[in-house]
Amino acid sequence: MHITMSDIIPVFLGADLNCYNFARAFHEAYGVESYAYGRYPMAPTKYSKIIHFTTVPDMDNEDTMLRILHEFAAQHKGKRLYLFGCTDDYAAMIIRRKAELTEYIAPGPAADLYGSIQKKAEFYEVCEKFGIPYPDSKILTAPVDAAELTEDKLGFAYPIIVKPSSSVDYWKHPFDTMKKVYTAATPAEAAEIVKTIYASGYPDRMVLQKMVPGGDDHMRVLTAFSDENGKVRAMCLGHTMVEEHTPHGSGNHAVILNEPCGPFAEKIRAFLEDIGYVGFSNFDIKYDQRDGKYKFFEINCRQGRSNYYVTGAGHNIARLVVEDRIEHRELPLLITSNRSLWRMVPKKVAFDFTPKRYHQEMKALIQAGADSHSLVYGQDAALKRRLRIWKNHLGNLKRFQQYNQKPEG
Repeated sequence: MHITMSDIIPVFLGADLNCYNFARAFHEAYGVESYAYGRYPMAPTKYSKIIHFTTVPDMDNEDTMLRILHEFAAQHKGKRLYLFGCTDDYAAMIIRRKAELTEYIAPGPAADLYGSIQKKAEFYEVCEKFGIPYPDSKILTAPVDAAELTEDKLGFAYPIIVKPSSSVDYWKHPFDTMKKVYTAATPAEAAEIVKTIYASGYPDRMVLQKMVPGGDDHMRVLTAFSDENGKVRAMCLGHTMVEEHTPHGSGNHAVILNEPCGPFAEKIRAFLEDIGYVGFSNFDIKYDQRDGKYKFFEINCRQGRSNYYVTGAGHNIARLVVEDRIEHRELPLLITSNRSLWRMVPKKVAFDFTPKRYHQEMKALIQAGADSHSLVYGQDAALKRRLRIWKNHLGNLKRFQQYNQKPEG
């Protein structure tokens, strides 16, 4: 089937790097411009000529979302409308109300399946069933005294990681000292973090977790795409070099080197196919040098924020969904082995904060043209856009100097 420009209109909820990465993939593959809606504009999509963004202050209200999307569909009858959420919250809204959005192709898991795996505590229960390693954890349902959080009671040593099981619910209850993830050095500190989070109104479970040692370069990110029949058609593993360490952005990828998937890929494929998962899934992983295992932290039921690392490796994610949902191709399983470099920061930041042992390969990939920067796109380079990206570069130089430590070796 020949796909023409007029056939496809991608629609995104969100305005962040995730949105720009995916819209860029659609533009590269099919020359189409995308539409996006969100509560406020954000730097990655600002002044872009390939994304038409509309501010809707209460876009996170499901009734508003349905009204806006129905209106858009009515204005574009006969088109192939794709719909994607770019944050956990927006993805959850689409999944919950997909039955009412029949005008759109919205690849994603069924609502009941989503509810059983998207929270970290539930995901770890599934990991047990499939033999997928994850860090030792204790689950709390309410605040407890420090005496209940001693190393003896937890079964693992301090310092520990403290994080909400449900990211969607957590970000709906903001407070001054809010972070994406917390580290606690003592039982008293852990108890205070848990107490503060529950005091904000957060309603779900909390995860206290054994810390996996190692810097940013011990992290991995795995992206998978499952077709409309629940068969995994693509898997791409990224070896994280640098992450953000700002309070709200901690853990966001800044530099990724693609590498071949490890032996765990087969376990993840079996897991996704067994549960009948559909659409993009994204896994946060950390290599544990103590036992040589890759420990899984969570599943994101959407394409990840840094999804351009897949497209940049030569496997355009927009083509995956179009070939699946419009062309209905029986896609062969693609496990990416291409080496490539992806970043969303200036080269200086990438080299300053990546361990030196990776620099030679990074330089070789740059010289070979096997590198990409999400925001630097020759077909979206109007003057205002270039100035916005330059401002972003300067901001990253400052932020990484402030929050990141330069690695040893």
